[in-house]
Amino acid sequence: LSDIKPQKVVLLLGARRVGKTVLMERLIREYGDGVVFLNGEDYTTAEMLSARTISSYKQLFQGVKLLAIDEAQNIPHIGNILKLIVDHIEGLSVIVSGSSSFDLYNMAGEPLVGRSNHYMLYPFSLKEFSQEESGVETMQLLEERLIYGMYPELIHISDFDKKKQYLLEVVNSYLLKDVLMIDGIKNSSKMRDLLRLVAFQMGSEVSYDELARQLGLSRNTVEKYLDLLSKIYVIYKLPAFSKNKRKEVTKSSKWYFTDNGIRNAIINDFRVVSMREDVGLLWESFLIGERMKKRNNANEFASFYFWRSYSMQEIDLIEEFNGTISAFEFK
Repeated sequence: LSDIKPQKVVLLLGARRVGKTVLMERLIREYGDGVVFLNGEDYTTAEMLSARTISSYKQLFQGVKLLAIDEAQNIPHIGNILKLIVDHIEGLSVIVSGSSSFDLYNMAGEPLVGRSNHYMLYPFSLKEFSQEESGVETMQLLEERLIYGMYPELIHISDFDKKKQYLLEVVNSYLLKDVLMIDGIKNSSKMRDLLRLVAFQMGSEVSYDELARQLGLSRNTVEKYLDLLSKIYVIYKLPAFSKNKRKEVTKSSKWYFTDNGIRNAIINDFRVVSMREDVGLLWESFLIGERMKKRNNANEFASFYFWRSYSMQEIDLIEEFNGTISAFEFK
């Protein structure tokens, strides 16, 4: 609540189903009176805001203390709209959320320079769970979370088959649908095949040329698809770190999923830990994700890399924060 201030916009970003709407509703309840809530997926919201004139916005929001817009990426020109509103409606604070389908931060970021704070929401972290359960419970549930991930709604699902169904629905009904809407992409089978290849190569250095050959696509198309998948926070890139470009690999990248449950849903593999060949990769992905969540939830900006020399020495994770470099090896 401390960042909700007049003439400022708070951007809540993150993948579908990670809890942005729930957080927004909680902030609205705690804020009190004088709140207007709009849903960006409702056509009338976009129509209402489409005039883009100061007079129309004053008529709509004069006297309002807090304007909250959910799924704001669905509203054309949302960045310029928000700029007009916060610049000319005195005393008004704004919160907007975006499922990142169309990269709300890029849409709104430039017009709102100096007027906004943005926050990334990930699936739950172990630290967040530890605040609500004992250390014994956390340890008992660790292998389950390694397989099914930590999406918030899974807390309320105890049956493993229903957890699987939920994750498959998230992938098929939300994540893939979102990315196919971006730039008018129509080839859903190629996108799904790419995700499967990345899932099986998770933690390994990825060759864009090899992916392109396997998929029958151009290298540029593969890179574009990976970029779009990262913009909806399904996957993220871990680039190579280097201080000595003659001795260290610099051009390669590794790709990881932001949640193991989503990765396992992509390949439809929810076997228990004792039956898997990819346990080491799941732990690696899980622990890198926990480190990223730790920095993100503390509102600390850090950069993350992997490191490998041409003589095949390797470090799983390099973290660069405030001029300090830390190295992590996961065993």
